Amino acid sequence: MIRFDNDYTEGAHPLILEELMKTNTEQLPGYGEDDYCQLAASYIKQHCQNEDVDVHFMVGGTQVNTTIISAVLRPHQAVLSADSGHIAVHETGAIESTGHKVLELTNTEGKISAEQIQAYVENHWDDPTHEHIPQPKLVYLSQPTELGTLYTKAELQAIRTVCLDNNLYLMVDGARLGYGMAAENNDVTLHDLTQLTDMFYIGGTKVGAMFGEAIVISHDALKEDFRYIMKQRGGMLAKGRFLGLQFKVLFEDHLYFDISDHAIQMAELLLEAFKEKGIRLQYDSPTNQIFPILPDDKIKSLHENYSFYVWEDAGDGQKAVRICTSWSTKEEDIKQFIADL
Repeated sequence: MIRFDNDYTEGAHPLILEELMKTNTEQLPGYGEDDYCQLAASYIKQHCQNEDVDVHFMVGGTQVNTTIISAVLRPHQAVLSADSGHIAVHETGAIESTGHKVLELTNTEGKISAEQIQAYVENHWDDPTHEHIPQPKLVYLSQPTELGTLYTKAELQAIRTVCLDNNLYLMVDGARLGYGMAAENNDVTLHDLTQLTDMFYIGGTKVGAMFGEAIVISHDALKEDFRYIMKQRGGMLAKGRFLGLQFKVLFEDHLYFDISDHAIQMAELLLEAFKEKGIRLQYDSPTNQIFPILPDDKIKSLHENYSFYVWEDAGDGQKAVRICTSWSTKEEDIKQFIADL
């Protein structure tokens, strides 16, 4: 069985495993206080072209989202998200479990707009009963979105302006950020994110690491006591060295970006094949998540040898499926899939 259902079916990049083995018996401080975590943070700051950010490491995306959101919001405040956003759909109410409501906005190909955010905030404050309603205070975006689409720099700038005008915080979920930055039409850099957001994170779990996400905090007030909140939320890993080592390997040179490029190249092979065969796409994704529309019988036959996610019904006996490439996708597997298609 060849798996295209997600971008974390394999373990970790070999260079990461080598580094973990090489340093395994070193005795190091815990909880991210080791030299490898500090070195990884310095490399990330260099790639961000911004030394005035704080960098922290945590294990997984849901843990990061709940920790950030609970750190940013006061008890009566809420987070705005696309209704397709990960925190709204695929985190089992994790944000609500911290006492904060997710306020869902209708997505357009996975994205929300500055105009939607402005309208929601105006409607909140215009309501004479607004004190009875969770107060919007934080905007959550994913880059790429859950549908593989990307915010442009102009779109992020417009959203940032709305956030500043309305005293809102802005965070970006970058679980697949490497694949977004590798996409041909992307114009958003790590440096841009340090300027346009208050906090974002760089995904490792889905981009070559065994596990781990790197949180980058730009807003000075949000930097204060963040490690306290990490600890309270169960996110301060005793053997934090394992997180630092992985991000050290990914960012000491250009590995994170090189392996992301590979995933996009594999996705482009699929896109070319779908175009040649006249197969429509449900979403115009330039990243590593591809959403072709296939007949039910073709999906059934392909499932004999390939694992991929059936996303949603497309009518007329067809369904949109999601096919993911990753840092470790083999070109021969892509070509075999195309041949069987």
